[in-house]
Amino acid sequence: MTDVDWSRMGYGSWSDLAVVRERLAAGADPNALVGGRGRPLHHAAWLGSSEVVTELARLVDDVDAVDDGRTALWLAVHAGKPANARALVAAGADPELPMMAGWSPARLSLAGATPDLFDTSVTLTEAEAATVAEARGLIDALADIDSEGMSLCCVAGIDATEAVRRLDATVIEDQIVVEDMWGADEDESIRTLGVTDVPGGLVVSQPWAYGASMPLVALLLSADTVCYGMYANPKSGNQGAAVHDGVITGWDLHPGGGWSEANAPTAEVLRDFLYQGHAIEYCCAYAAVRPADARPFTEPDRWVRLPARDWWAVSVK
Repeated sequence: MTDVDWSRMGYGSWSDLAVVRERLAAGADPNALVGGRGRPLHHAAWLGSSEVVTELARLVDDVDAVDDGRTALWLAVHAGKPANARALVAAGADPELPMMAGWSPARLSLAGATPDLFDTSVTLTEAEAATVAEARGLIDALADIDSEGMSLCCVAGIDATEAVRRLDATVIEDQIVVEDMWGADEDESIRTLGVTDVPGGLVVSQPWAYGASMPLVALLLSADTVCYGMYANPKSGNQGAAVHDGVITGWDLHPGGGWSEANAPTAEVLRDFLYQGHAIEYCCAYAAVRPADARPFTEPDRWVRLPARDWWAVSVK
């Protein structure tokens, strides 16, 4: 074997003890970065098996080495791999090591599915515990939504009447059949949106296309408030945008992707953790809206039609 680094390790390779041992025997460095980001132990903790974690943990110089703000133990907790976390603790990893805006592995575990993972005295604040409970309820409430091809915009603090005014939209009196919109006139169908009042604000939705996520929709709706829009693109995945008071603060985001920047604030780290794999719920949580069920996304209270204009404009004129 001539390749003695960690290149060409697929996701499944980090669970294959024989593959990892073969690399090590050929001279691969257990402390080296893999592809310029993350040490082998980090990758195994996130993607692999407890057997591989145990093997690498006994060979590394520092089982609590930090990469991109995280230790391997933090990644195991974040990925929901308690066996990997236990293997790391057995190798000497510290569950209470401070990182990620105060979210040590031990504190993060309290917000996850295995709150008894560590013997620790750390706790969640009352507000954090409430955020965790709210996330679980929201995920349960929206569990049956098939989001593929859907667009939405969650808006904090305004109602449907105000949304219609800000968008200069026309309320449609005729019945809209969602299935028929897939084959309708493209311009008309893209400009047809559903609007529904929900606790905390408003949901704008379009089950069949990208209309609700067009930039100017959120820019107009966001005056003095916050919006989060998303298009669940069948070809390229979920595409999100955050808008604060007429300013796009984040574009081409990946709601529900689960990853936080190393310098992210406390609330953002928790939100990314709680809603990983739940894109629509993430959008709702970002804008602090709390739909009780899937209806605002599938059967909105009212349909409106936007006026003909450039809804892809990047600034409010």
